[in-house]
Amino acid sequence: MARTPLDLDELVEHWTLLKDEQVLVSGKRGATRLGFAVLLKFYTQYGRFPRNRTELPGEAVEFVARQVQIPASELESYDWTGRTVEYHRAQIREHLGFRECSVADAEKLTAYLAEHVAHKERRPEQVRVELLARCREESIEPPTPGWCDRIVAAALRAAEESLTALISSRLTVESIERIVALVAGADQDDAGPAGGGSTESENAPPVLAKVKEAPGNVSLETMLTEIDKLLAVRAIGLPPDLFIDVAPKVVAAWRARAAVESPSHLRTHPVPLRVTLLAALLHERERQITDTLVELLISTVHRIGARAEKKVTEQLINAFKKVSGKENILFKLAEASLGTPRGRSARSCSRRCPGARRRCGSWCTSSRPAGRSTGARCRPR
Repeated sequence: MARTPLDLDELVEHWTLLKDEQVLVSGKRGATRLGFAVLLKFYTQYGRFPRNRTELPGEAVEFVARQVQIPASELESYDWTGRTVEYHRAQIREHLGFRECSVADAEKLTAYLAEHVAHKERRPEQVRVELLARCREESIEPPTPGWCDRIVAAALRAAEESLTALISSRLTVESIERIVALVAGADQDDAGPAGGGSTESENAPPVLAKVKEAPGNVSLETMLTEIDKLLAVRAIGLPPDLFIDVAPKVVAAWRARAAVESPSHLRTHPVPLRVTLLAALLHERERQITDTLVELLISTVHRIGARAEKKVTEQLINAFKKVSGKENILFKLAEASLGTPRGRSARSCSRRCPGARRRCGSWCTSSRPAGRSTGARCRPR
């Protein structure tokens, strides 16, 4: 990956020789002077020495060379592996108050990381960042990359052993036996499962495999299967506060690890680690199965309501289809509704009013006479 060139502000901030540093550099000549100055500023910024010439930015070398009044090309003749560079490194450490990392320092750094970092952070790259930061706080020159990797691995391993011992101590002997029986070999299962799956038939899948299975489609059978899973997990007897003081990301990492490892691989772990991994898997699966059951119940209720509505609709349609002449009935109802929008029954007057030559044709109610006198017109009520 191409490196981003340094701008003038970065050069002034990190690569300017201070007054005391200029005094330290003044006693040297030529390439030795430039090499010492570059090593000093690099160590001041990164807390370590460059591994080779390629780690030094070209623009930074030019900037420092102008300050010490030595051509930047002279750095090519600087010896990076001889006694001179070792003497220069010792001078720089003494000037800045740093020291080389010893075996005792490495042990202290491992203990610090295991206690304060690895209990919550399980990613090696992040633990390594904390290691370098701790070295800078303690004025310790960072170890070599290989040594850093060993320190990080030792801290992660020590933190895992401490956490697994704590988790297993919170479980009862019966719970530990049930958990261990989940991954017991075929030669150890003659007496049957220790817990959770004691009522299963010989052809039924193992309890652990059944617990890992994903839920099926929405159905009564799926709901009963999930209930069996939940009862099997609860039969192990895990305390509700088993992981109360453990970081969620650590528990999630344990669960993911237990989910992908085979039973034969899990059996190779020490008992505290084996129990902790399986307990994390069961703990997370219990919550997931409970959520799944709630979703299945809601979906089942919705499906029942949809089926009931569909059935009622079909019954009404079938009843409507059985009526003979329903189109004529509907037409008559529509004509009656248009004729009497107020909703009262009326009939056309078929009587002749006294003295009238024809029927009046007016609408009147059946309770009112057609007309009162000759030429009187019927008036609707």
